[in-house]
Amino acid sequence: MSWNRTEGRLILRPVSGNPIDRRDAYRMVARIARAAAIPRHISPHSLRHAAISNALDAGVPLRDAQILARHSDPRTTEHYDRARGNLDRHGVHFLTAYVAGV
Repeated sequence: MSWNRTEGRLILRPVSGNPIDRRDAYRMVARIARAAAIPRHISPHSLRHAAISNALDAGVPLRDAQILARHSDPRTTEHYDRARGNLDRHGVHFLTAYVAGV
């Protein structure tokens, strides 16, 4: 296995070397959340939501966050900004704290 890949899928299945699919990603996130003893439901989408919300919280311009999220309409990205006040109790923040060692 080459660690210097510059193209192609980021995460491959260990045995076959094939790219992971949506179900694999969901299971990986769920397994990490269980290992971290996070009592809330965590999904790949909740991680995406947290990344976009955290970027907006950190002052990243809406247009840059829109590009990060690959949203064609900036109103979709604005939704993440309005919803961030409700994320304080969201399970992904527990995961972030666990990974950060807090």
